[in-house]
Amino acid sequence: MHALDVLGDPVRRRILELLAADGERSAGEIGEVVQAEFAISQPAVSQHLKVLREHGFASVRPEGRRRLYAVDPRGPAEARQWLTPFERFWLPKLDALGTEIARGKRQRRLATPPHEKET
Repeated sequence: MHALDVLGDPVRRRILELLAADGERSAGEIGEVVQAEFAISQPAVSQHLKVLREHGFASVRPEGRRRLYAVDPRGPAEARQWLTPFERFWLPKLDALGTEIARGKRQRRLATPPHEKET
């Protein structure tokens, strides 16, 4: 399965979001969130975790009876590697957006009367 196929599933993306935001999480913690949000069973969550493990997106380590999951950087790196040739289509637009945001902030700062500026 290609890295983008792994990321194509919203449940797997959500699991990765949880792991990226919070670091290690137990399978039970992941299951609670994902089952509530997607109305899927615990075995379905386990299957998604298995896909993430098998394709280098998640690592797991046992801690007693619990299994702790974390993001494995290999999967995201593979996805980024595939996307790199396409960056030329959006990076200049993001740079231009950044310039416009900075310009707007500067104009608002210059337009604020001195007595309203924070000191």
